[in-house]
Amino acid sequence: MEEGEAKATNTTLSTVLWYAIFIWFASSLFSQSFYMALNGEPYDAITMLKELGPVYYIVVIVELAVWISLASLLVRKVVQKTRTASKIQTLPA
Repeated sequence: MEEGEAKATNTTLSTVLWYAIFIWFASSLFSQSFYMALNGEPYDAITMLKELGPVYYIVVIVELAVWISLASLLVRKVVQKTRTASKIQTLPA
C-alpha cells in the first residue's frame, strides 16, 4: 500500500515539475515576443543578466536547476520505458 502512495506522490511531483518547465518556457517565449514587438529586435540576455548585479548568480542557479531537473526527468522516463519494454519481452508467452 505504501508503494502505491509513493508512486502517486512521484507522479504528482513529476507532473508539477513538467508544468513548471512548460510555464517557464512559455513565459520566456512570451517575454521575448513582447520585447521584440516593442523594440523590433530580440533582447540580449547576457546584458540583462549583468544588469541584475549579484542577483545574476541566483538567476543562473535557478536556470541550471530547471535544466538539470528536465534532464533528470527525461533520463528517468527513458530508463523506466526501457525497463518496462525489457520486462515485457522477457515474459513467457
